[in-house]
Amino acid sequence: MSAATRTVRIGALDLEFEVLAGDTIIGPAIERGAWADHETALFRAHLAPGATAVDLGANVGWFAVQAILAGAQVHAFEPAPEIAAVCERNVQRALARRPGRAHVHRVAAGAERATARIALASDNFGDNRVLEAGAARPGDMGAGREVEIQVAPVDEFVQGPVRMLKIDTQGSEWLALQGARKLLAASPVLGLLIEFWPYALRGASGRQLLEHLSALGFTLGKATNAPYPMSVDRILAQVERRDRVKGGIDLYGARGTSFHVLGAKARLHGFVRSLKED
Repeated sequence: MSAATRTVRIGALDLEFEVLAGDTIIGPAIERGAWADHETALFRAHLAPGATAVDLGANVGWFAVQAILAGAQVHAFEPAPEIAAVCERNVQRALARRPGRAHVHRVAAGAERATARIALASDNFGDNRVLEAGAARPGDMGAGREVEIQVAPVDEFVQGPVRMLKIDTQGSEWLALQGARKLLAASPVLGLLIEFWPYALRGASGRQLLEHLSALGFTLGKATNAPYPMSVDRILAQVERRDRVKGGIDLYGARGTSFHVLGAKARLHGFVRSLKED
């Protein structure tokens, strides 16, 4: 079975890009010309020709394509079979524009090898969640399909060093990190984008995840157009004031390199924001 799609032209990339028909979030944004602008800028700022990027939860391949167009090698992980097929086609379009190396792995990043079920969203096709063994479909997702997928550690597929790691796995972030310990150890200079969503997080608490990243040497902040370094307590306080189900945030991190990769103006803006925000 293949997913219904449509192909749109992304002028800024000079590229045809395939999106999922019926998607209410990612597809319409890409059709308007871009997706996750701030995260995209941070992602590309850490890449240069010859570098390696890893995209966990690649969906239709927006970030994987960004890596290819930046001249970087990319490993994209997308477990939902129909979505992975779209990702593969978008990667091939990018490789036709800028030849390089790209690998799409049809597995979910996890702590160990396993077979699992993934709950597929009915409208926001970026919100597909791997289910614990025997767990019911999350109530906030509503009705929808579930399919069987493979789960595997990133360390089985990628060897470091890598320069950029994106983890947007709808609650599997902690488990993905546990399966990438060798990769992390081999990548002392590393940029990070990670979804922080305590409501859906499996395997650890939100505080445990943040403290783990801090212990790994990452300076953390919100993934905005002007990020500023934030303590674990400050991140948790901001998340706790949000809606429990919908209140996740995207975090940016860096270690072994400057946190401020978007330039002096963004750094100044971030400093001002750090004084105004709680």
